[in-house]
Amino acid sequence: MVFPVMYNLIIIVCRACFPDLQHSYLVAWLVLDYTSDLLYLLDIVVHFHTGFLEQGILVMDKGRISSRYVRTWSFFLDLASLVPTDVAYVQLGPHTPMLRLNRFLRVPRLFEAFDRTETRTAYPNAFRITKLMLYIFVVIHWNSCLYFALSRYLGFGRDAWVYPDPAQPGFERLRRQYLYSFYFSTLILTTVGDTPLPAQEEEYLFMVGDFLLAVMGFATIMGSMSSVIYNMNTADAAFYPDHALVKKYMKLQHVNRRLQRRVIDWYQHLRINKKMTNEVAILQHLPERLRAEVAVSVHLSTLSRVQIFQNCEASLLEELVLKLQPQTYSPGEYVCRKGDIGREMYIIREGQLAVVADDGITQYAVLGAGLYFGEISIINIKGNMSGNRRTANIKSLGYSDLFCLSKEDLREVLSEYPQAQAVMEEKGREILLKMNKLDVNAEAAEIALQEATESRLQGLDQQLDDLQTKFARLLAELESSALKIAYRIERLEWQTREWPMPEELVEADNEGETGEGTSKGGEVRTGQEGTPCPK
Repeated sequence: MVFPVMYNLIIIVCRACFPDLQHSYLVAWLVLDYTSDLLYLLDIVVHFHTGFLEQGILVMDKGRISSRYVRTWSFFLDLASLVPTDVAYVQLGPHTPMLRLNRFLRVPRLFEAFDRTETRTAYPNAFRITKLMLYIFVVIHWNSCLYFALSRYLGFGRDAWVYPDPAQPGFERLRRQYLYSFYFSTLILTTVGDTPLPAQEEEYLFMVGDFLLAVMGFATIMGSMSSVIYNMNTADAAFYPDHALVKKYMKLQHVNRRLQRRVIDWYQHLRINKKMTNEVAILQHLPERLRAEVAVSVHLSTLSRVQIFQNCEASLLEELVLKLQPQTYSPGEYVCRKGDIGREMYIIREGQLAVVADDGITQYAVLGAGLYFGEISIINIKGNMSGNRRTANIKSLGYSDLFCLSKEDLREVLSEYPQAQAVMEEKGREILLKMNKLDVNAEAAEIALQEATESRLQGLDQQLDDLQTKFARLLAELESSALKIAYRIERLEWQTREWPMPEELVEADNEGETGEGTSKGGEVRTGQEGTPCPK
């Protein structure tokens, strides 16, 4: 849809404002007009066969697609853009291209095409700049056509502002008319100046409108260019580490110039050769499974070359791929030295590394792309005579790209794959046996010690279970006793509620002293049964 929409957007207004253009190529315009109409019609047909997402599921049922499409606003715009206004050619003649202005209603399809292309192209920033320049061209093109139409309405050559009289030599040619109008419009919209002063009201209004459009266009251009530059800087910051901070730090700390040169060369190598050291940060916004698939497609072939990882589960390799950290080493830089503690293994992706003597000059072997080293030190193999120490000096001959896999990452992944861990340890033992680096007696002693330790742990577990059982019984007895005590207290409370309260006793005593119960000799009045009343 880019071709028919752009054709109508640019050519129709040009044919309407430049009559010579319309008359000279009428047959070609009619062919192109109806070709674009055919594409408009085919676009509607395609819409009736284009699925849509409903709750994340692609709907392909033609009945539902059609009912949904005819209820959208774009369907009415599509129909309106195909209204056969060309029928008016019969009465007005074929030289009235303004009758096809309804074809502009398909411009949203052009914007949709641009958006889709921007997300799919490998150079989105270049595409944004190209799209911006296209918009600027369309605006200037329309403005130049309107300028020529206004000059024809006011009269060619009437003053210095309008287009010169075509009777003058050279100004009667169609190409000159368009280029002059385009140049004049460019001067106005870019606010460069050097344009004749307007002399009539219509000219003043045209200039004011152009100046307002120029202000808005300038703001749009500046905003778009700023956005493009910001996106480019953000992309660079995401792909490559910021060297300005490191350079400033080295300068403040008075690092020697030779070391500064090495650091700058390392940064320069990364940028020139498009090397990335922070792939995890770049892919962090992708879903986990999609991120794993991207990493597998890029690095799985490299990881599968490592002998101890061969024949491992595919899911294990996918987990390990996500843990690989790319690293780049400069010429003459040591990757590891003899005696260092081995906390990671390395896989050579590109470049050459040398196994050198302690003097750093004598070379024993050269390692190339696809080889690896340090894998034994990150697997805890019983009886390993070298332990987790490095046994050789590895130095980069040139710029070398390596993948680094740390012991912690490997341990984290293998905790979920015990079978794979056993297989990898067995392969590591075979490698150590070939290298005469495996102490069988020490391995047997470690195995016996481990079995004894496991036996003790099982005994402790059994004792802990017994203690937990006894504790549970005591807890149950305690709860039972607490319930019995609570029940007895509740019974006592109910029994004491039937006793008279102290206030009732006092009132009964007062009534006895003032009533008939007192005799002349001060005798105490007895109750009904002859017992003295309590006081």
